[in-house]
Amino acid sequence: MKINIYGEKREYGYLSESNDDRIIRMKKGQNYAGYSVGILHIDDVYYPLVPGNVVNACTYDFPVKMKAVPDLDVPGLLSGDPSLGEPIVKAAVELEKEGIRAIAGACGFFGFFQKQVAEAVEIPVCMSSLVQVSWIKTTLKANQRIGVLTADQASINEQLLESCSIEDPELLIIKDLRHGPHFSAILEGRGSFDNSEVKKEVTSAAVELVNENNDIGAILLECSDMPPYAVYVQRAVGLPVFDFITMIRWLHYATTQRPYTGHI
Repeated sequence: MKINIYGEKREYGYLSESNDDRIIRMKKGQNYAGYSVGILHIDDVYYPLVPGNVVNACTYDFPVKMKAVPDLDVPGLLSGDPSLGEPIVKAAVELEKEGIRAIAGACGFFGFFQKQVAEAVEIPVCMSSLVQVSWIKTTLKANQRIGVLTADQASINEQLLESCSIEDPELLIIKDLRHGPHFSAILEGRGSFDNSEVKKEVTSAAVELVNENNDIGAILLECSDMPPYAVYVQRAVGLPVFDFITMIRWLHYATTQRPYTGHI
């Protein structure tokens, strides 16, 4: 078993009726159990968090532990404000100490702090959906690219891409939804939106992206508020669609392996 920074073994056991009679260690400072993924999120937002959103617990069929980063706001995160590194790292370390097995962010622009957080903890870290880019590329033909729907294209800069280990910006074809009449309610914190209209805006943007670029082989939804509409995007464009939830599920299954049973 891996020895963590607290000098204790991380418990990766799986309890069942057949093996519940063994000695089990509990990490000091861990006051609850059963969580695989911890999700760091913005401290103060004002819009509906519908099912499928990264910070809606109904999105998952496994428990996740959410933690707000104090005083973190949308403008600071979108700009990659270096002063936010310390509180984000502190929150990540707290999640690790509490027994979380992997950490994700709840906004693509947490990716500015991907490497900083990964160096600070001893568990897997995926702060942005953009960290999936290298993996997605391996699934495509050499001449195909990835269509990215984002909440703010201006914030997808060289610093963010480098932090998320994206070496070739030309691989990405990006479309911005920041100025959509309804989607903009999220960034502007208007407190409500017409869900059917947001769905139309996200889906239409994906269709436009694919129609304008015949070399797109997959869609990546950068924004943590877009997964509720992933199924509609996929139906409309007929391509693989990756988002925060594909990433978080990947983290979950990698850190909660279970024994297989069945007939042979």
